[in-house]
Amino acid sequence: MTTDASAKLSPQEFIDQSPMSRRQRLIVVLGLLMMIAEGLDAAVAAFVYPRIEDDWGTDTSTVTITVTMSVLAMIVGGVVAGPLADRHGRKVVTVTGITVFGLGTACMALTQEIVAFTGLRIVACLGLGAVLPTVMALVADWTPVRRRVQMVALAFTGVTAGTAVGGLLASVLIPAFGWPTLLAVCGIAPLLLIPTVLRFVPESVSVLAARGRTAQLREALTAVAPGRDLSGVALEQTVLRKQPRPPARVILSRDFAPTTLLLWLCFFVGQGVVFVILSYLPLLAERAGTGLTGSQAAVAIAVFGWGGLMGQLAVSFALKRLDRLRALLGLWGLALVCFAASGLWAERFPTLLAGAFVLGLCLPAANASLQATAAVAYPPSARATGMSWANSAGKLGPVAGGLLGGLMANAGWSLSTVLLTLTVPVGVGIVATLTLNARRSGPPPVPQPAPRPLPASTPAPEQV
Repeated sequence: MTTDASAKLSPQEFIDQSPMSRRQRLIVVLGLLMMIAEGLDAAVAAFVYPRIEDDWGTDTSTVTITVTMSVLAMIVGGVVAGPLADRHGRKVVTVTGITVFGLGTACMALTQEIVAFTGLRIVACLGLGAVLPTVMALVADWTPVRRRVQMVALAFTGVTAGTAVGGLLASVLIPAFGWPTLLAVCGIAPLLLIPTVLRFVPESVSVLAARGRTAQLREALTAVAPGRDLSGVALEQTVLRKQPRPPARVILSRDFAPTTLLLWLCFFVGQGVVFVILSYLPLLAERAGTGLTGSQAAVAIAVFGWGGLMGQLAVSFALKRLDRLRALLGLWGLALVCFAASGLWAERFPTLLAGAFVLGLCLPAANASLQATAAVAYPPSARATGMSWANSAGKLGPVAGGLLGGLMANAGWSLSTVLLTLTVPVGVGIVATLTLNARRSGPPPVPQPAPRPLPASTPAPEQV
């Protein structure tokens, strides 16, 4: 009996060895649509806060406090959501996060003063912070290993698509109906996805197996791989000699801590640099002496956004064949060259447009590659924690970028100087990626025994 059990595939191995089904493709599409909620949220910061200052007479310092507390709430939401998702289920945490974000954002449309608005905004951002990492973990869990990197990167493009859609909605809804209508639409839209997610997205196999939910596990595998024989899959919970380590201890253990810290640094750099471009390029471009107008700066930001969407879509398909870390190195290397070139000729509008487009192709695509890298860096039992903490570390990048960008702007730095300065963090990201690649190229792992049932313990993750 022991021999028969050891010869069976674990549920995760069964998924990895099966062709990708229609249900799995639907899970990826739903993941992409849920990521649009993250992108739609950018419309709140970009288009609602200025209107609040005008309509309510709110001073800039109060709005700044609201923005800062919102970012901190997203960080807290991500830090808390990861371990909860690994222990109790990614699906329930994802649905809870979408519900909290959607209801909180929609209710913000009903507020009449900044205190209530700020309170609801904090609640909404707590939910939003939980959505991205748990959705990415769900997509990774239900995707075969050979398509995992590609599908995670593809689902992540929803963030950039949501940003573009949010800008379009703002341009249509705010002039016609006012900013509360934009908040209502951005809040209600993700709520409409919840019934479909509940119906068609199963809980992750690692969670079902670890909790001994054999019937639900069989039902989930049958749904994502219809017609496949499950007799060779070990569905029953096996007796564990000891309790598995908590996910937080796994990602900070001796084996994973260097990878974790390097990923945090890469996420920090990637999100921080993009924030500086989006937040300060218009301000710096309009300064006297640059020869650029506000409308030209807005066009450059739009070009950056559409370049980002094209770059993320392109890299998601390219990662089917390209190595994720080498792709990341190439993207950041090209961004480094582009920052240097744009810094030298930034005051020429055609050059600024070309630079914005190339940076849009590279930097958001690099962030998508980072999501895919984090998705395969940890075992399934700690995947949500690893991804959520990496994204929370990344959200500190915009905080630091906002502070440093403000200091550079107040010091009177030119657009060219700021663009040249951004080569420094990109260079740090390149060094961190090279170190990750060197760790992957180290001594081969110790050979593992034949496939065995997968209850709470999980197969080794791919080498980062």
